[in-house]
Amino acid sequence: MRKLLVVGLGLLLTGGVMPVAAAEPGKVSGIQWHGCQTGPDDKEGADLDRAGAQCGELLVPLDYGRPQGPKIQVAMSRLKATGDRIGTMVLNDGGPGGPGRGMPLDLRKAMQEVGSRYDLIGMDPRFVGRSTPLDCKWPVGSGLWSAGATRASFERGARFQADLAKRCADNQGELLPHVTTRNTARDIDQIRAALGEEKISYLGYSYGSYLGSVYLQMFPDRLDRVVLDGPIDPDQYGPGLLRTVGPANEAALRAWAGWAAKRDRTYHLGRTTDQVMAKVQRIYRASSERPLRVGRHYLDDRIVPALLMSSLGDDRDPSRMIVADLIQTLLKATTGPVQPGEEFGQLLEMLFGSEMSAGASAQIAIICGDRAASGNPNTYWRDIQRHRKSEPHFGALTRNLLACAFWPGKPLEQPTRVANAVPALIVAADGDPRTTYPQARVLHKLLTESRLVTLRNARTHGVFGEYGNECVDRLVIDYLGSGTLPSTDRTCHA
Repeated sequence: MRKLLVVGLGLLLTGGVMPVAAAEPGKVSGIQWHGCQTGPDDKEGADLDRAGAQCGELLVPLDYGRPQGPKIQVAMSRLKATGDRIGTMVLNDGGPGGPGRGMPLDLRKAMQEVGSRYDLIGMDPRFVGRSTPLDCKWPVGSGLWSAGATRASFERGARFQADLAKRCADNQGELLPHVTTRNTARDIDQIRAALGEEKISYLGYSYGSYLGSVYLQMFPDRLDRVVLDGPIDPDQYGPGLLRTVGPANEAALRAWAGWAAKRDRTYHLGRTTDQVMAKVQRIYRASSERPLRVGRHYLDDRIVPALLMSSLGDDRDPSRMIVADLIQTLLKATTGPVQPGEEFGQLLEMLFGSEMSAGASAQIAIICGDRAASGNPNTYWRDIQRHRKSEPHFGALTRNLLACAFWPGKPLEQPTRVANAVPALIVAADGDPRTTYPQARVLHKLLTESRLVTLRNARTHGVFGEYGNECVDRLVIDYLGSGTLPSTDRTCHA
């Protein structure tokens, strides 16, 4: 997903569930609007204020089965329409667990002439960012890691994941049962009601496409215009979401190697795709024998695949240059300690920083919340072994177990079964390495009145307003302006 390996980190609030007086059943308390900047270091808040946005909070039930029980806070921003107003649009950037308060700034620009016709709502989903935070007090370096090359490294990782789950149970056990997509969808509907809107529009990327699908299923008569970008097959969402994306990332890595081979005079990684791939293999072998020292960090074969995969979500030149820098640095580290470049260094500081605990805690809790995972480590090990040859670089990462395998309790509700005729526009790249294109086709089939816009020959995750494809952008903008879907599915080309 967009931030699956590197979650967005904002200024995190402290505190837990707020036991305040409950609203009457069927009624929603109001949003308390105010300025956005919270201090001199809050650049996002300052940018929102300069754009004329407001920020606010809404109290919603922790447990919708007990609407008069404890409340949690959902934080959001609102950039009001300045043109011929169409209505309110709620935005979600995916993750899962990505903060969304700053999204109206970029989306207003991406939506071009229709951007000023919507009140844009950027929300931090429950337990994320400035909403009531969930923090399991995890140790530094608690990311999504590979199983490594051996059974011993796999078992070390399994013990580590079991410890992460226990920390969540010990520190946030009262919150975990209520970290579900269905509850976040209910929160969106509380926001709709608090704004006094009969219907809202929605635009979501990646996990946000799944959240939008769930909202669409639960509240079908409360939606106007819907765009789902980087879509997820609803039946695949959960602890095993990444399990099938190994082949797409293997293909993305090899495509990058071909790009680098054409630029050997710049990067000196090899003049053919196979020569470049041999350099990648050298890094993998070395990191399995001993950790590579990069700056103050030690990177072993559990971490290297995650670093590489996190950089393969976009096939445009600037992103591919970042991968080349990463590979060059890791190659040097195979012979001794090295210092990372600025961007690689920032990535490492984010992954291994103490601030990662809250963002990673919320992300994993959301992934674990909708579906139970197998608790048998041998199930994952056998799956990894079966795919060592076909997915040599990423199978041990995408098929590895998460803390979900040891998660306390079972989901309180069944996952949402998505199947209806509510109109929606689905946008997907055919080479998406995060949520693969077959998932888009499944969602399109489930939403029988949807239209699918396919971007051909692109390896990217998140297209509208991000990839710079005028064909896709125009189709989305025209739909958001008119409310009329294309008459047929459409194809654009990168």
